[in-house]
Amino acid sequence: MPNTILEQLAQTLEERKQADPNTSYVAKLHKKGQDTILKKVGEEATEVVIASKGGNKEQIIYETADLWFHSMVMLSYHNLGPDDVLNELARRFGLSGIEEKANRAEDKGL
Repeated sequence: MPNTILEQLAQTLEERKQADPNTSYVAKLHKKGQDTILKKVGEEATEVVIASKGGNKEQIIYETADLWFHSMVMLSYHNLGPDDVLNELARRFGLSGIEEKANRAEDKGL
């Protein structure tokens, strides 16, 4: 059984992918496809920026939760979950941001 809220959310998203789009928001997003999901991620990211600029902590938390939710929907669209992202963060832990960015540039042949 999942033991973190992210794992619980990921499990619920997987279950709802195949649900009736008339009764499930997640199923409706999946049925509309990646472009609709990505549009929602972009909208929520913009709302996080606006909330942050406004400085209201409750609004920042609320909008960040929306962004995380829609990012999780996007991950589920690609059959990925929070552990995939957390593993990448763990891999980067202890690397300086400058070093990590240089490694990505090397990987891309820049």
